[in-house]
Amino acid sequence: MRKLYIFMLSGFAFGITTAKAQTNADIAKSDTIKELTIRGYLSERPMLTTPASVGVITPSQLQLQAPATLVPAMNTVPGVRMEERSPGSYRLSVRGSLLRSPFGVRDVKIYYDEIPLTDAGGNSYLNALDFNAVLGVEILKGPDGSLFGANSGGVVLLSPVNRNATQNFVKAGVNFGSYGLFQQNFSTQQTKGRNQFNLSQAYQTYGGYRDHSYMQRIFVQASDKIGYGRNNSLKILGFYSDLGYQTPGGLTAAQLAANPRASRPATPTLPSAITQDIKVSTKMLLGGAVNDVQITNNLRNVLAVYGSYVNFTNPFITNWEQRYEGTVGMRSYFELKGEQKPNFDWKANLGLEWQKTSSDINNYDNNKAVRGNPQALDKVNTDQHFFFARYEATFFGRLHAEAAASLNYYSYNFKNLFPANQTAFTKRTFDEQFMPRVALSYNITHDFVWRASVSKGYSTPTTAEIRSTDNVVNTALQPQQGWNYESGFRFRTKDESLLIDASIYYYHLKNAIVIRNNPGETATFLNAGETKQLGFEAYATWWAIKQNDHDFIRGLQLNLSYTRSRFKFGNYNTGAANFTGNWLTGVPQHVLVPSAQIKFPASLYAFIQYNRTSYIPLNDANTVYSAPYDLLQARVGWQYKLSGKARLEVFAGADNLLNKAYGLGNDINPVGNRYFNQSPPRNYYGGMNVIF
Repeated sequence: MRKLYIFMLSGFAFGITTAKAQTNADIAKSDTIKELTIRGYLSERPMLTTPASVGVITPSQLQLQAPATLVPAMNTVPGVRMEERSPGSYRLSVRGSLLRSPFGVRDVKIYYDEIPLTDAGGNSYLNALDFNAVLGVEILKGPDGSLFGANSGGVVLLSPVNRNATQNFVKAGVNFGSYGLFQQNFSTQQTKGRNQFNLSQAYQTYGGYRDHSYMQRIFVQASDKIGYGRNNSLKILGFYSDLGYQTPGGLTAAQLAANPRASRPATPTLPSAITQDIKVSTKMLLGGAVNDVQITNNLRNVLAVYGSYVNFTNPFITNWEQRYEGTVGMRSYFELKGEQKPNFDWKANLGLEWQKTSSDINNYDNNKAVRGNPQALDKVNTDQHFFFARYEATFFGRLHAEAAASLNYYSYNFKNLFPANQTAFTKRTFDEQFMPRVALSYNITHDFVWRASVSKGYSTPTTAEIRSTDNVVNTALQPQQGWNYESGFRFRTKDESLLIDASIYYYHLKNAIVIRNNPGETATFLNAGETKQLGFEAYATWWAIKQNDHDFIRGLQLNLSYTRSRFKFGNYNTGAANFTGNWLTGVPQHVLVPSAQIKFPASLYAFIQYNRTSYIPLNDANTVYSAPYDLLQARVGWQYKLSGKARLEVFAGADNLLNKAYGLGNDINPVGNRYFNQSPPRNYYGGMNVIF
């Protein structure tokens, strides 16, 4: 009865206006009031009637943020939390906790265009991407395995090309900031006939606020879209990233009070972060081809084939990890449209996705930043594939219904080369999983839409959890799964100056995977009971002063994002301790993010954003919390027409204007009570772009 009651609850809503951008950096003409469309459900459709909770970050919204990191932009979407423990070290969660994430991304499937960035082993190297290479983000919140396979948190779709940019351009930019921040970027789009070529390149280096937190990234990305036939296209795309960053490590409360800029010091039994030179190096090459063909007027096929290679190195306090990971895969689906009738319209999809990742995972002694003797050498190969189908129909132009499901298969095999010297692989196969989703939306009026959905979440253990830093292949680790019940509303005014969206949901996750940090600085993952996640999300955007060409204020846009997370452990008993009923580790109960964009004459603009985040429990026992923080960010800019299509943009901004002490990425359940990773105090940046 409680589930039914929660399912029937609903609230008010979210929306983001989209940009009719002429180039990737057109601030002066950003965010005209138009119908927002999304592409996450295999073809473009209006956001208003989509029966799902979807967050969208447009190219023009990204351009208002600090130009070196995705973190502030991602955190404007309700239900999404992105953290940065130190420069280059990201964590991302969607409607969930960071229980599985000492670093990186878990429970979320990420796509780069039509290509999975998440490999078959569940690893997503989001930090390999440069900020300027992401030209749009769609976030499908809540489990959506019906179209995208195993995930229990949501799906993130990254656009490497601004689909609204239709003209040729060349853009070059540079920005710099506090603590040695420097970034240079270049991009171009050239269109000739039915061929569209895009190239972007970036170099970033950052000294970091804390000791031993230097980072550097070299990034190159290219895509070439070739049109052929009547409505067909072949797109070839990919990127190369060379990222390296030092990791200062967590501090205890006493160490933080003594010197928040310090890196992890030595102990009587273990050396310091500097002595061991703990750091991460990730070299990644990803490429693929996407063919979109209109077979008949009503039948379409999309086929993507791709591959990636990762060279990952991580000298740590107690070991030196080296991973080589190669992935190949394909994704294809058909779309069949029915003949449109006045009171009935339908569409169906049928497809499959397959991935295989081969990993060499090797651990060695770390002898004061020199790789030593082997501790364990393993080969782990993962295979993941699923079939999916979807049917949607619209009745009388008001009621939209859809049903979708996927059938998921997952297995891995492994063998130890040292010290056991095994000659044969051992295989572990999980039972196939059926992941359905049913959703409805109804236009109560033309501009007021109710929605509801029920979906199943399912997430397999990742390679990094199966073969963790304890050098043991954990064959006992099981997938986590649960059901999500959700309802909500979207509303817009007739002149589309105001959009509101909200949803309420209840997600009951069983067999939750959690991390256990061992006394020897190694980690083990295990299944620990269940979580009960009741949440409310709301977002509103309002052009309080519509864009114009005559007033002193040429436009004023106000945004408000709010997330309420009442997440608790269900039955969670480790034997030594009982955490049942405790707040979920790593999740703030309240997050409030208002912002304002103001346009002035002479192409001047200002943007200000505030983030209020409440207490966050840092251990399962709820005995240690991070303090709430208030983060104020701002940016001002000016565009000047040089000649013809050439423009100059100059901008400056500041982060943490209130100069608060806070940590955007503290550790959870750490050994030795080393919870705290301090973020920078008040800091500044500035830069310029030239666009031709």
